[in-house]
Amino acid sequence: MFGLGMPEILLILAIALIVIGPQKLPDLAKTLGRAMGEFKKAAQEFKRSIDVETTVKDIKDIQLSKTDLKDILKDANEKEETVSSVKNAVTPGHPDFKEEPEITGVNSDKNSTTDSDNTKI
Repeated sequence: MFGLGMPEILLILAIALIVIGPQKLPDLAKTLGRAMGEFKKAAQEFKRSIDVETTVKDIKDIQLSKTDLKDILKDANEKEETVSSVKNAVTPGHPDFKEEPEITGVNSDKNSTTDSDNTKI
């Protein structure tokens, strides 16, 4: 129990018998037994409540990880769709294939003049 062997327990009982007396010793033993039982119940309840709190925290962490994984999967699917559309655009024979792709954002007019052509000295 608390590192007490049989000789130590017998010595404590003998001292308790002398100090308390034989009439009150059984009542004291019952009271101590009940107190030990209540202490064990309280310790078990405390342990159980800590286990519940730990489990709740773990569940919240798992839910956050699940949300992060969903976001990653969504991004991966979007990138896969982009790659697929680019692949279709450069695959000959595919309906989306264009022989000469359009270049947007660049002035492709061949007859346009630049500022350097119009500069007079």
